[in-house]
Amino acid sequence: MNLDHVSFAAQQDGLQATADRLAEQLGITYYDGGIHPRFGTRNLIFPLANGHYLEVVEALEHPAALATPFGQAARARSAKGGGWMAWCISVNNLAKVEERLERKAVDGNRTPEGSEEIHWKQIGVKGVIADGQLPYFIHWISPAEMHPSARPQRKLDGSGELTGEDAVAIESLQIAGSRDRVRDWLGTDAHKPIPEIGIDWVAPHGEPGIMSVTFSTPNGRVVL
Repeated sequence: MNLDHVSFAAQQDGLQATADRLAEQLGITYYDGGIHPRFGTRNLIFPLANGHYLEVVEALEHPAALATPFGQAARARSAKGGGWMAWCISVNNLAKVEERLERKAVDGNRTPEGSEEIHWKQIGVKGVIADGQLPYFIHWISPAEMHPSARPQRKLDGSGELTGEDAVAIESLQIAGSRDRVRDWLGTDAHKPIPEIGIDWVAPHGEPGIMSVTFSTPNGRVVL
């Protein structure tokens, strides 16, 4: 299991304004990830280092946004002012997750700007709605070269791309919740089940969930 991406719900002034603020803080640009027709949502994407990405997501005025868990989660988080909505774990064997959660994964698709349609399966968003500290799971059907993180990471000032050690990367998540609860959800007792990032667990004051994400950038650490 590895971290795939983190999801940030659009704030009250909308998807693009929210993404613009994050771009200013991170120093990189985003691209249009397209509409999720099955979920009634759309996203803007920041490619990050180490196979990760950050999506800014908003619910559309569409019946699917009311009927599907992902659309419901996006609507609910934006209604509370926006901010961190969820984190997502990539898995190679989705059948094991389906068996543990006793439900089937759902299909996802969208067509990013300048690209062919991409496809995946996801499961666990109902868990996110019930308990915001929990991640959901994704299994990519499209090839690795079409993964959202595979696009070049472009500087906000237009002066080029960021690569290697200079690329913006997720360092750690701060989560209000319980390490043991999340381990149980992941189906593992590993000390560090998501090895490539740090997770700082804090006692929840109010609702459990992502409190902040720390990024490494050429200008130092940025905490959002």
